[in-house]
Amino acid sequence: MELKEAIQQRYSVRSFSDKKVSLDLIYEMIKLANLAPSAGNLQAREFIIVDDFEIKKRMSLAALDQNFIVEAPVNIVVCTHLGRISSYGRRGRELYCIQGSATAIEHILLLAVDNGLGTCWVGAFHENEVSRILNLPPYIIPVAIIPIGYPKGKAVSTSRIDTKSLIHLNGW
Repeated sequence: MELKEAIQQRYSVRSFSDKKVSLDLIYEMIKLANLAPSAGNLQAREFIIVDDFEIKKRMSLAALDQNFIVEAPVNIVVCTHLGRISSYGRRGRELYCIQGSATAIEHILLLAVDNGLGTCWVGAFHENEVSRILNLPPYIIPVAIIPIGYPKGKAVSTSRIDTKSLIHLNGW
């Protein structure tokens, strides 16, 4: 699949079939996701694979009852690693580490499409609760939960803002 095609076909999946997803495929996707750019090439991110039903259920509750987290066979929780970004000070802790995690997240979303899988970038969750559920140390911060599986049903088209209204040349 061409990159342009993967970008055009990507959509947020909130209903998954019960078909299993190979953990080898998940590991391969994470390996490729970690090739995403990061500040100073510090790769200040961690990936937690969650396939345990009870943990997914607890994360779903922490994510404002988004039940498709439980329905997906696998979830990847992408976290930032504050310890690896300390050389950049406050801006590194508050921005660069999030940007590095976000680039890896986008790689996962596109790799999923390329492999016939569906995903949803879940950012609405209680960070402290997810950290507690996953027993994360204080320097590891969850950025997104990505449910992954084979979509149930067809893609639902969403509207987009006209790109022309979003582009500003040389200032506002």
